Amino acid sequence: MSIEKAVEFDDYCHSHQPPIAFIKSEVCGLFGSVFCDFGPEFTVLDVDGEEPHTGIVASISNDNPALVSCVDDERLEFQDGDLVVFSEVHGMTELNDGKPRKIKNARPYSFTLEEDTTSYGTYIRGGIVTQVKPPKVLNFKTLKEAIKEPGEFLMSDFSKFDRPPLVHLAFQALDKFRTELTRFPIAGSADDVQKLIDLAISINETLGDSKLEEIDKKVLQHFASGSRAVLNPMAAMFGGIVGQEVVKACSGKFHPLYQFFYFDSVESLPVEPLEPSDLKPENSRYDAQISVFGAKLQKKLEQSKIFMVGSGALGCEFLKNLALMGISCSQNGKLTVTDDDVIEKSNLSRQFLFRDWNIGQPKSTVAATAAMAINPKLHVEALQNRASPETENVFNDAFWESLDAVVNALDNVTARMYIDSRCVYFQKPLLESGTLGAKCNTQMVIPHLTENYGASRDPPEKQAPMCTVHSFPHNIDHCLTWARSEFEGLLEKTPTEVNAFLSNPGGYATAARTAGDAQARDQLERVIECLETDKCETFQDCITWARLK
Repeated sequence: MSIEKAVEFDDYCHSHQPPIAFIKSEVCGLFGSVFCDFGPEFTVLDVDGEEPHTGIVASISNDNPALVSCVDDERLEFQDGDLVVFSEVHGMTELNDGKPRKIKNARPYSFTLEEDTTSYGTYIRGGIVTQVKPPKVLNFKTLKEAIKEPGEFLMSDFSKFDRPPLVHLAFQALDKFRTELTRFPIAGSADDVQKLIDLAISINETLGDSKLEEIDKKVLQHFASGSRAVLNPMAAMFGGIVGQEVVKACSGKFHPLYQFFYFDSVESLPVEPLEPSDLKPENSRYDAQISVFGAKLQKKLEQSKIFMVGSGALGCEFLKNLALMGISCSQNGKLTVTDDDVIEKSNLSRQFLFRDWNIGQPKSTVAATAAMAINPKLHVEALQNRASPETENVFNDAFWESLDAVVNALDNVTARMYIDSRCVYFQKPLLESGTLGAKCNTQMVIPHLTENYGASRDPPEKQAPMCTVHSFPHNIDHCLTWARSEFEGLLEKTPTEVNAFLSNPGGYATAARTAGDAQARDQLERVIECLETDKCETFQDCITWARLK
């Protein structure tokens, strides 16, 4: 979409009452952009999405300012300027009014209140202090205004501090190039590269105070040459970012992008200069990648031997991306994926390669089959072995020596440390990742160049990652998650299904016909069980049912 057309849409959304959130995203080769405009006044209800920090009160002084001390079992996470509320305080009951109070001098186990408590009651015992998150109002500019005066850019890489303004200029030059020539620059074309550079210089001269002192022509060359290509990894990344922005716009939770975000990965390009002949399309599904990385590198990707450990939420995403990129898709390539877990119902909301009818089946087998449906040429072998010292007869020295790279999609530190140790021993590159709610981490380990995963240890998270509920829960977190899933199924989902059936049997039957076979069968079994098999008519029946369940 041209900038002119995008401005037209954004002006309508911005002036609409109520305002309509407008998000524009674009991927051009190894460069991508996102622009957000949520209206003249957008209220963010929860800036970071984290659970409010709490503390247990140990004492409160009758002073001005008052000193609040908390029990030393756990460090406080408060910061100076935070707002807090008190509850369940005995003695100094004046603090239980629910009024947010600002704190200062925050320490690991104490803080002071900007309040005079000398006339309050004497603190006796108890009390919980809870952080309050004040709403934040953001005033978004229109796209037309923001292009001219973008303000501060959200940084994605602090080693490229001057890159966002340059990429901002590059996207404007590309829009003008497409308007004048009605096409994208041709990969490897020196004339098209020079044309885009000239346009960028021309636009830069009109920027006044925002004018760039220096223009990195090498970056613009990479931008122009690959601008036609939409690469799967970049599309996946920006699709995730935009999806999160939609959630922010609808919920008011998490701070939205304000307003331009640019990202590039030019360091992914081969070190050696690419010949224009190597960038020519071959009429294959990988032409976009060839136009950026060249045919030689694409062939190398297709011949790669990859070991992926885990096929849960991250594993499904990795498998999809690997299949779309053509990795391990030649006769000499091979992708080995292993996971000893089976598919649970709780997995279906985030592990998108699985369906209702796959419940109880091995994750690795189902994920591999789904990946081959995406790209039939994918050479993948699915195993159900846990990667550990006990399975080194399966993953032996010959297996490790044959690999080109290893991808971790694990949910526990012990397995990560083991895989890392094997990669260090056999000198194999490792892609390490992890997720926790809306947070994630990525570490690229390259032999003799970067530190390995086990070289540093992060402090333990207070929240445990619930990547899976195992068939046989083996720690307290798995047990709690399993119990919660059972509770919701028995006491929330089943009564909801029964009430829906009783209120409108005909409509319920129609909805069941349109649902998937496995889903409809599960819902009907719940209703039959509740109304016939385990029908409860008295309170004593309910007690008996709950006890037997």
